[in-house]
Amino acid sequence: MKKQEILDAFMFRHACKEFDATKKIPKDDFSFILETGRLSPSSFGLEPWHFLVIQNQDLRETLVKAAWGGQKQFPTASHLVFVLTRKSHFMKYDSDYIDGFMVNVQGLPPEIVEMRKGFYEAFQAKDFKLLESERAMTDWAARQTYIPLANMMTSAAMIGVDSCPMEGFDRETMDALLASELGMDRDKFTLGYAVAFGYRKEAPMEKTRQEMEAVTTWYE
Repeated sequence: MKKQEILDAFMFRHACKEFDATKKIPKDDFSFILETGRLSPSSFGLEPWHFLVIQNQDLRETLVKAAWGGQKQFPTASHLVFVLTRKSHFMKYDSDYIDGFMVNVQGLPPEIVEMRKGFYEAFQAKDFKLLESERAMTDWAARQTYIPLANMMTSAAMIGVDSCPMEGFDRETMDALLASELGMDRDKFTLGYAVAFGYRKEAPMEKTRQEMEAVTTWYE
């Protein structure tokens, strides 16, 4: 039963292009969805994200001007979430943010912090070569933020809530708007994506996916 319920949720989920603006997600349900985002895993457990829940309609009208991919979703969604990515200099192995996170959030003793920073430095410098450019590090951090996106959309689908992930925006313009309208610190963050939640206005098209054999190779 549990397996089928999960598969049913994946079949239910689709990129909802327009929501029924008259229907609002109950507070407890949205708190549950957001909690599944907060509890999501990330590389080295460093959580390079911040969630902005945009409920003010006037603010949505301002932001949608820079979001060609959210013209129907921004105004009609019950809840609209912008997920910020922490920028490269905060994610570098020797940053004050990493030190503080390991001590204050993860509760690690000094010797373990130093050991883990050594592993983290090797990973960034050699394994993934993230120190070669700011773009490489920021893109790597952004990839971590897509884990809570998937978890939030799945948990929403499991309780009958629709969603739509969106990258259809001019990032430079949107970052400037978030800085001017909400005081986002552009030295710390850039917008990763937006995701809208609510209830579908119309039935979606039939889901299409490749067959398992087309996307899977087994070696035994």
